[in-house]
Amino acid sequence: MNSNRDGLLTLQNPFFVNHSRLTRAFGVNVLITPTLLTFAQLQNFFTYTALTHQWNHYFWAHMDSPVVSDEEYEQKGKYKSLYIRAIDVMRETMDPDFGELAMRWYSYDRLELVRTKAIVDVGGWDTLIPYYMTDCDMHERLWMKGFKIEDATAGKVYDVASSVDDLEIFYHRTSGPQATNVSKGSQPQYELPPAPALPVVKPDGRSSTAYHILLSKLDEMQRAKGSDKDGRNTWQSRQHGGQGEPFYRDSDGFEDGIQMTMDFGREAFAAKWGRGECNIREAGLTEDDAWRVEADWEKRGTAKIPEG
Repeated sequence: MNSNRDGLLTLQNPFFVNHSRLTRAFGVNVLITPTLLTFAQLQNFFTYTALTHQWNHYFWAHMDSPVVSDEEYEQKGKYKSLYIRAIDVMRETMDPDFGELAMRWYSYDRLELVRTKAIVDVGGWDTLIPYYMTDCDMHERLWMKGFKIEDATAGKVYDVASSVDDLEIFYHRTSGPQATNVSKGSQPQYELPPAPALPVVKPDGRSSTAYHILLSKLDEMQRAKGSDKDGRNTWQSRQHGGQGEPFYRDSDGFEDGIQMTMDFGREAFAAKWGRGECNIREAGLTEDDAWRVEADWEKRGTAKIPEG
């Protein structure tokens, strides 16, 4: 609802967002949903928003994926930021010779360009598969319809589970604060590696010492997330505050409920396609087979959902 906008949630509430910083300091346009959404519902909300504003394309990114320009990248002697390179990719896909685009992936879907029409043409995301396997379901249906999903590069994209002290380092690096270590909860504490040997700083301030320290920190944060013995996404249940605040939910109970919902989604995917693995087209299935195919575990006596 409007709890974050109205300043009613405290920092340790798992659903806290610093609304004023996003809107006033960084100029972010925050869209408020009427309730919490699953991953599949959120994707359909993105498409709905694009249709409402008549956007033919839109970008989205994971909330745990910082993106940074490659400040040493130049094309024909001219520097291009992540933003400009991403827009160049979008323009490329608008060429009729490119074909029927659905998505362009920047480091899988950590950052993604989406063509609105493609999502509409396949009927949107299947909300009966709320989280895991819903991306497989969507991508397979897009490929079945002849849409293209291709990789693209625009800069450096990371997957992290901890945070940088001061977000200003992403915006002003020639002076001011540098990236420092922040790692809480189940994440192991670590020290930043020494800054690598640096090239000559560009005349416009690119490729500064602060920039390379930031990259080193993001690399280390990404490695820490991947090596966490408790799993990649433990950060999602790390905060336990907010008791007595609007729409409060017990953190541990909410996490248990999310895990149960994920399990249901895997069950629904397996029932829809008769298999638990993401190889629908390889099995010779088409979009008309959804919810109609004989389950492979009934034919072979195998487990219907892969472990892990």
